[in-house]
Amino acid sequence: MDWKQVYNERKTTADEAVRRIENGSHVVLAHCVGEPPTLTRAMVDNREQYENITIHHMVRLGPLDFATPGYEKHFRVEPWFSAANARAAILEGRGDFAPVFFHEVPILIRKGRVGCDVALAQCSPPDAHGYVSLGTSVDYTRQAIRTAKYSVAQVNPNMPRTWGEGLVHVSEFDAIVEAEDPLYELMPPTISDTEKAIGEHCASLVEDGSTLQLGIGGIPDAVMLFLKDKKDLGIHSEMIADGTLALFEAGVINNSKKSENKGKMTVAFLMGTRALYDFAHDNPVVEVKTVDYVNHPITISRQHKMISINSAMQVDLMGQVNAEAIGFNQFSGVGGQVDFVRGVAMSEDGKSIIAMPSVTVKKDGTVISKIVPFIDEGAPVTTSRCDTDYIVTEFGIAEIKGKSLRQRARNLIAVAHPDARDALKDEFEKRFKEKY
Repeated sequence: MDWKQVYNERKTTADEAVRRIENGSHVVLAHCVGEPPTLTRAMVDNREQYENITIHHMVRLGPLDFATPGYEKHFRVEPWFSAANARAAILEGRGDFAPVFFHEVPILIRKGRVGCDVALAQCSPPDAHGYVSLGTSVDYTRQAIRTAKYSVAQVNPNMPRTWGEGLVHVSEFDAIVEAEDPLYELMPPTISDTEKAIGEHCASLVEDGSTLQLGIGGIPDAVMLFLKDKKDLGIHSEMIADGTLALFEAGVINNSKKSENKGKMTVAFLMGTRALYDFAHDNPVVEVKTVDYVNHPITISRQHKMISINSAMQVDLMGQVNAEAIGFNQFSGVGGQVDFVRGVAMSEDGKSIIAMPSVTVKKDGTVISKIVPFIDEGAPVTTSRCDTDYIVTEFGIAEIKGKSLRQRARNLIAVAHPDARDALKDEFEKRFKEKY
């Protein structure tokens, strides 16, 4: 059958498409910028028809209307990453959090260990052969479309066509909705002096020819500021943001020394501004692939001089990292941190870096050290003490891997905020029976 005929036969309105979702269904939303706003709005608008719908997602940049108080009869959110728009629902029992390594999400969907009755995704218009592109978000979205009994595409002309593994034939969708929405954008942050100091320390660990995994935010962007004199850097990262563009245009990032996917930036999703999406559009340098490939520790291990840079909320004196919760309050998620920490550990000359300000300042002005004697009660250990490699704050670099507990504690106290060091030294002397 001609693909245009299939396309036209399956084309429908958003309201009609979401009305076909059955009660009790598990609905997987495409990740991040790939979420289809017209379809999610239609689900919320038609909420009275639903009972017991479970919504699975990772990062959401749009409002989490599904978790609105009073909607519990209709929707229950069960994210793999708790952003600001999901935290209250989880804390108040109107939702739940599912801890998972990012690379395992499509694997769990494929094996049926995570429910996926319905997949809602956003894509580009079809090409001359009937293939749309998932554009910014291939990650677990590609597997969700393959697994779901009912999959719906929002065809949006604003979605870039990207190279990699995001091409889907229109025949794989059961319903197609044409709707133009602006893509979600995340503006580059203002970089503080503290973040600049952290970025400079991190950059000192980066050698020419290294392949980088970087996230989004002030610290990754600050690292970029201090890489301008490096040569032949590559990108193998779960995502890239706008900060990557300047280094690519300057020739610092050319991917020429990568061991795998040489000449390409390999990512699982994109999150940034329209400039990033325009850069990625039909650009063979940017390959957006599934996260069970990009983030799999074995894939990561094959890159020579692989460096990962991630963040944390707390690090204790043993080197245990909590990157996702404030006590029992789930703040974010595991994401790809452990995927890369473990993959980098298996990489020849790899380095994994946990970078963070030495303190956090609460809204009431209270200053709290991020280097602590003990991780808070109820908080998980995201990265274990045996996995941790380098901890970086604005005060320097603490080498952890291979060090004794005593030496780890010494190194961490040295990069803690000066106002926190006396209390940490007291704990050191109590624990190790010697003067700091």
